[in-house]
Amino acid sequence: MSRRSLFCSPEGIQKAKRALIRCCLTQKALAEDLEVTRQPIGKFLRGKPVDRNLFVQICDRLDLEWEEIIAALASDAEVNQDNSIDINAIVQEVREKIKPLIQEYCGTMRVLDMPQPIGLNDIYTSVNILEKITGQRRLGIDELLEQSSSQDFDLFGLNRITEKRVPGLQAVEKHSKLMILGKPGAGKTTFLKYLAIQCIKGEFQAERVPIFIILKGFAEATNKPGLLEYITYITEKAINPISSIQNVLTYGKALVLLDGLDEVREEDSDRILKEIRDFSDRFSNNHFVMTCRIAAREYTFEKFTEVEVADFNDDQISNFANNWFKDKAVKPETFIKRLEDNNRIKELAASPLLLTLLCLAFEESGDFPVDRSELYKEGLDALLKKWDAKRGIQRDQIYKKLSVQRKEDLLSKMALTTFERGDYFFKQKVAEEYITEYIRNLPGANTDEEALQLDSEGILRSIEHHHGLVVARAKRIYSFSHLTFHEYFTAREFVVVRQSSEEALQNLVSHITGKRWQEVFLLAVGMSPSADQLLLLMKEKIDFIVADDQRLQKFLLWVKEKSLSVKLSYKPAAVRAFYLSLCLDFSRSVDLSLCLDLSRSLDLCLDLSHSLDLCLDLSLDPELKNLLQKLREQLPSTQDKQEFQKWWLANEKTWCEELREVMIKYRNIGHDWQFSNEQKELLQQYYDANQLLVDCLNSDCYVSREVRQQIEDTLLLPLAEIKQRQKQS
Repeated sequence: MSRRSLFCSPEGIQKAKRALIRCCLTQKALAEDLEVTRQPIGKFLRGKPVDRNLFVQICDRLDLEWEEIIAALASDAEVNQDNSIDINAIVQEVREKIKPLIQEYCGTMRVLDMPQPIGLNDIYTSVNILEKITGQRRLGIDELLEQSSSQDFDLFGLNRITEKRVPGLQAVEKHSKLMILGKPGAGKTTFLKYLAIQCIKGEFQAERVPIFIILKGFAEATNKPGLLEYITYITEKAINPISSIQNVLTYGKALVLLDGLDEVREEDSDRILKEIRDFSDRFSNNHFVMTCRIAAREYTFEKFTEVEVADFNDDQISNFANNWFKDKAVKPETFIKRLEDNNRIKELAASPLLLTLLCLAFEESGDFPVDRSELYKEGLDALLKKWDAKRGIQRDQIYKKLSVQRKEDLLSKMALTTFERGDYFFKQKVAEEYITEYIRNLPGANTDEEALQLDSEGILRSIEHHHGLVVARAKRIYSFSHLTFHEYFTAREFVVVRQSSEEALQNLVSHITGKRWQEVFLLAVGMSPSADQLLLLMKEKIDFIVADDQRLQKFLLWVKEKSLSVKLSYKPAAVRAFYLSLCLDFSRSVDLSLCLDLSRSLDLCLDLSHSLDLCLDLSLDPELKNLLQKLREQLPSTQDKQEFQKWWLANEKTWCEELREVMIKYRNIGHDWQFSNEQKELLQQYYDANQLLVDCLNSDCYVSREVRQQIEDTLLLPLAEIKQRQKQS
């Protein structure tokens, strides 16, 4: 029998005859309705083979589900001597026939700007599952802040989820009906493809047949078939007889993988949801795994267990990088080391999609861009535009006037408002108020408050569902998905939305002493077409930190004079920075990250090793040189950060005190200036702010030669000296 033919089972024939009576039809009338002769209608009612398309049309006219009346076929090889079906034989036969199809559909992946597809097994990294959905946790903001606290505030572990992680394969084995939720680019489709490949290779649920369905394709298929008909259609070229796949399903031997429920168009949604529910109920003994973005819609699948894809941890990031850069010119250890050196970029690597973007960028140049704002912008473009566009997915727009640029502007306003308040987490109601305030000012906006509120709810859900830039951290509590993006959009508000106006930049520089604002400054100078104005305002603000304290001004004058007392090849600002740092409390002024970073120009951000080298250059006393050399030799290698950090934590206090005593004795520096606690705090803020200014100068921002020279020449000088130089110029 042709695989394009179907016939009724005995029970199906009886159902069809009852349907004729119910519909008040004769065989002749049915044939006329379908514009065919009576012959195929007679064959249908006698259980004879009928063309598959006509078979389905007859069932539709009689209001019958064709899957429920089709006869199960079995080849001779599939029937035992007692005429019972040998389902194990069928399963093995179907597995062999469907294997090329699964390998074609699921064996490769290609995302973003990959030049060509890559083998799934060449890049796949194991997935972890959270059995408790992050956004459904009943936690308050205070509890979330406790969970997110970090020894280093800069890292602020917003992505640190304390819920238990379960290996993905274990979760699928444990739950026969599983709904896997996740943010955009979390690796849901890749995991589903991996399940199909592992199953067909016999390494996972080898007793089952994997059936991989892209739900968008199913929803948009011609003639709107049922799910069983669609499965039959996509597998009929590989599987003959077609009844074999129904037997597999009937006996509960399938691993049904349904990918991308969120990608189904809204007009198809109700029909597809009903199909999935009915199908999973009818063939309930099979295993089902379905994927969907978090916050896509309020789906209800009572018999499905909902879990969430966890962000990548350090081991998964390393594993992914090792796979990606294997046999390439760029070595994986180089990529991993650069990630470790840059916590802001590493934060993005927790997302498989953004990690792929980082690998593509790093592979191209062997390093990350000096201007991180460019990298973050590319990541945002991937989430806002490219990720759906590359796969031909058009999302339903909740608010038609909210273009991508306006979404970015909205996120920028939300970011600045919450960042200024220190609100890393904010309630859903507050977020919706920000959105309402923004959209009410758009051209043609609805003026009805209730309608605006409904629009705001939809927009918030849309931003989470479509782009994953703002995400639920607990019930009705949100945050930006990454602190990096929170900082990026905050900087964007100053530079792009407010176009670097005088008022905007003055507002920004008012935060110059706030440690948590440092990344915002670095991003802002990188985004600016010209950073001259912002850098000059920063310099002016920094100089006035200690302007009103005469004792501190006198101290800066002493630092200047001390730096002029020696003749060296170092820039004057670097020598001033050296003397100033020696007079500060070392345990506070010498940040460990600076001690290890050898890349800072101007020599302002000298590490300890460089500082001692400068000490040796400064010293004319043989005994002093000898003592300094001994101190230099105590330091471990700066190439191994973990080793250095361990040593520093154990020896910091005694080592710094030894250095202080040596310098006081031999060079008359480092003595106690008897600063008050308030003065010490001001001086520390002044030092740190200058350090930030130098970081900005060296961040690959565009700054004129004149402004750069002006800043370098007046760095760490007393205010009177700066004013005098300005008059002279």
